[in-house]
Amino acid sequence: MRFIYISIGVTAVALGIIGIALPLLPTTPFLLLAAWAFAKSSPRLEHWLVNHPRLGPPIEAWRLRGAIPTRIKVIALATMSLSLLYILALSSLPVIAKIGSGLILAACATFISTRPAA
Repeated sequence: MRFIYISIGVTAVALGIIGIALPLLPTTPFLLLAAWAFAKSSPRLEHWLVNHPRLGPPIEAWRLRGAIPTRIKVIALATMSLSLLYILALSSLPVIAKIGSGLILAACATFISTRPAA
């Protein structure tokens, strides 16, 4: 089981690092997943990740205050808004799928916007 958690952590860190360069791929959720997986499998890797100068601060902000950095909130909300506009205006999805997408994105946006700022 330890190997599985380490594999999840390494994959999540890789996706998180890719997400730094790609604005549509979220970084922080992948880093939180990696920290969780490393906490279950390797204290050394968890310590490395949490204390990393670039990757560690969002994890600590979340762990201590449930906080999301303002810059990340703005990017996430803007991306979700653009996605919803695309779904509503340009996609050929059935109306029920458009409504469902809107509800899911609204719930996610509400969660993100109600978190404290880091």
